[in-house]
Amino acid sequence: MKLRPLQDRVLIRLVEPTTKSSGGILIPDTAQEKPMEGEVIAVGEGARDATGRLQPPDVKAGDHVLFGKWAGSEIKLDGKDLTIVKESDIMGVLDRPARAKKAA
Repeated sequence: MKLRPLQDRVLIRLVEPTTKSSGGILIPDTAQEKPMEGEVIAVGEGARDATGRLQPPDVKAGDHVLFGKWAGSEIKLDGKDLTIVKESDIMGVLDRPARAKKAA
């Protein structure tokens, strides 16, 4: 099933939280925090400004983003946990390729 968000909404697939701490301790599911990072799956056409012109969104499908911990609405689609947020709830886009180059 496909879902196309409307206006300035963004469909995000949550990134799985780490199950180990940096010290090697396993963290149970009940103690894990809600993820604040995800991958953009689909984006709406954008919001309209005061004059009625369409403002295109700043994010696109495939971007890795950070968003507010309690932002959006959680949905389950085809057995996958997804979140729909407004574009204004997204705090930033993570630059994955640059981070990978630094590690190498």
